[in-house]
Amino acid sequence: MELFAEVGYEQATVAAIAERAGLTSRTFFRYFTDKREVLFSGSEVLQESMVAALRGAPTDATAMEAMAFALQAPADFFDEDRRDFARVRASVIAATGELHERELIKLSRLSAAMAEALRARGFGEPDASLVAEAGIAVFRVAFAQWVGLAERRTYGDIVGALLVRLKTLAAVH
Repeated sequence: MELFAEVGYEQATVAAIAERAGLTSRTFFRYFTDKREVLFSGSEVLQESMVAALRGAPTDATAMEAMAFALQAPADFFDEDRRDFARVRASVIAATGELHERELIKLSRLSAAMAEALRARGFGEPDASLVAEAGIAVFRVAFAQWVGLAERRTYGDIVGALLVRLKTLAAVH
């Protein structure tokens, strides 16, 4: 991450990344297919934890209440120790069109998985897709706020505040 921040994503070679990590290029390729994977390797774990939290929500939860469980799931992962790393990662992705596109694909897959989990809970369409997309919007805004340089609130606190704000906005005619 430091190398990406120092020289830029495009200029960072796999050989330089491996060297910085104290690995050979061959070892690098045992873990990652390319240098993009360094930035997106935790995506599946994030998706699995959020879907599991949604599935584990109380059976009488509304679709948005179940989504709130899913949105709070990454709170332990997005802790203070990871904030600086996440800030650098976010800036590298924002500065590189190819990575920004990959991030949007990741979020689209997350939305589809959340919609499927909502349908499995008995919510029909378009409700499941609408709530999943709203949840992804809350996730994106919460994460962007959490990585902000002046931000001190926890990810969980930000999500909670945004869900309250969304509910307030939805109640306004």
